[in-house]
Amino acid sequence: MRITQLLTKETIVLSMKSTDKHEAIDELVNQLDHAGKLADRHEFKNSILKREEQSTTGIGEGIAIPHAKTTAVQEPAIAFGKSVTGIDYESLDGNPAHLFFMIAATEGANNTHLEALARLSTILMKEEVRDMLLKEASEDEILQIINNYDEDDDQEEVETPPISKRGIVAVTACPTGIAHTYMAADSLKAKAGEMGISIKVETNGSGGAKNVLTDEDIQNAASVIIAADTKVDTNRFIGKHVIKVPVADGIRRPQELIEKAVNQDAPVFQGDGATKDESKANSGKKSYFYQHLMNGVSNMLPFVVGGGILIAISFMFGIQSSNPADSSYNQFAAALNTIGGGNAFGLMIPVLAGFIAMSIADRPGLAPGMVGGLMASTGQAGFLGGLIAGFLAGYIVLLLKKIFSGLPSSLEGIKPVLLFPLFGIFFTGIIMMFLIIDPVKALNTGLTNWLNGFGTSNLVLMGLILGGMMAIDMGGPINKAAFTFGIAMIDAGNYAPHAAIMAGGMVPPLGLALATTIFKNKFTKSEKEAGKTNYIMGATFITEGAIPFAAADPARVIPSLVAGSAVAGALSMVFKIGLPAPHGGIFVIPVIEGNIILYILAILVGAIVTAVMVGLLKKPVK
Repeated sequence: MRITQLLTKETIVLSMKSTDKHEAIDELVNQLDHAGKLADRHEFKNSILKREEQSTTGIGEGIAIPHAKTTAVQEPAIAFGKSVTGIDYESLDGNPAHLFFMIAATEGANNTHLEALARLSTILMKEEVRDMLLKEASEDEILQIINNYDEDDDQEEVETPPISKRGIVAVTACPTGIAHTYMAADSLKAKAGEMGISIKVETNGSGGAKNVLTDEDIQNAASVIIAADTKVDTNRFIGKHVIKVPVADGIRRPQELIEKAVNQDAPVFQGDGATKDESKANSGKKSYFYQHLMNGVSNMLPFVVGGGILIAISFMFGIQSSNPADSSYNQFAAALNTIGGGNAFGLMIPVLAGFIAMSIADRPGLAPGMVGGLMASTGQAGFLGGLIAGFLAGYIVLLLKKIFSGLPSSLEGIKPVLLFPLFGIFFTGIIMMFLIIDPVKALNTGLTNWLNGFGTSNLVLMGLILGGMMAIDMGGPINKAAFTFGIAMIDAGNYAPHAAIMAGGMVPPLGLALATTIFKNKFTKSEKEAGKTNYIMGATFITEGAIPFAAADPARVIPSLVAGSAVAGALSMVFKIGLPAPHGGIFVIPVIEGNIILYILAILVGAIVTAVMVGLLKKPVK
């Protein structure tokens, strides 16, 4: 794909009127919106600002490349703006920015779009291109300059030959992977070429890792430069001198980084996710409970969703018994139940625990965590036991790393393959077996009995709370806490809470879709278009579809969403609905326990409450 298929006359501003950074962002966002490239300009602007909070995209040399990859983009595009006088964009070199390229990438941007965006970043590293863009005065001339250099640029990234002895290797990565990643790589390669230094740079962009470093490259290299603002696989660099800096430093300070790398002026990487010097600095960052928990939950969800829906489908085929000797035995239904429940669902807790431990202690935590999780699962300690096993294993491995840190460097290689798994699994297993499993099993049994003994009024309160939690942050920590509780209850054999949770999660997008249909004068054109897709998102239990509306008008929209979701959750409990599948929306409604019509009614009533409240609270669009 040509860059000029994304950068068009309609997205060019030849003379920007802005005088500061925020005005410049507004002006370029408006240009993209007027060209019909955005589905939600407010959400797109928020995504741009979030990227700026991570690090300024004013890279210096008079260039700024604000960018975002989000569902708020309707069609991938690039906006170009020029300011002759210059704008204070908080650039890395402290100088005003004159050339602005705002990149709008869709959440599911394909490789052809990403490659075009990467080539633009490369082209802008050339001084002659920047000079010509500043001088030219028409849209056609701007497009011709870009087109000329796009033709000269290779369409596919060329693999660098293996690094020579005592050369250096580098990895570049930024959160969105569509601009800074490639600019840092080009800056390092260009400077290394000037200095006569052999270098190979791996880019971790949105299209995946390119020019990947081989074991031979890493072994031959004198040092490693990691210029990244996002997580990079670092365990392959054990025993090497590693320089770790923000991706912007790869663009702005290539000579300094290369000189340090050649002189091996950096600590030796110890294999714990950071160099010794960095471990202490980063220890606070690795202590966040929610970060570790979500790493476990996100990796567990595919097993939960796939396995849970297969279990639900087995009910559709009338499974009554898994014993072939029974007259009610259905072979296909039993197979679905075995695959989904006995296998995929059986891996749920080990995977949860394994990836929690891995988030805490990197790769050495995975094996102890999974073993602890499996012990929790087979010992009937359930979901809570898996959580404990994950954190226990992670911190045991961190302790082991400190204990073994004094071993000779010649023994570094046996730590991850022998010492950490051996002692990590042993200590995690012993503690789980003798201290954790029996008390947690008793707690789970008590909790299940308590829930089963709830009266109607208490169930309504639980439904109100769980349903409302799903709408407060729509995919955030509170939403995930409710969803995780529901999964734990499914694992314990109590299906009612998750039915309320799914009803509450379906309401926000459905309610907003209904509101955009009924109260059309309260929404912009792009919001009404987004409302149509929210019918589908709501029906399939994707709560996140409501986020753009909530972000644009939180004071009016969020209370409306919470009210509707709480009503739906409470009604689900009143109607005594149970849901054995953790996800699926309308596709799993046929397998609920209870009256299908009443469950649908609960969801519809919640959606109507949300729609009416939004319609009454929002002001008409002028």
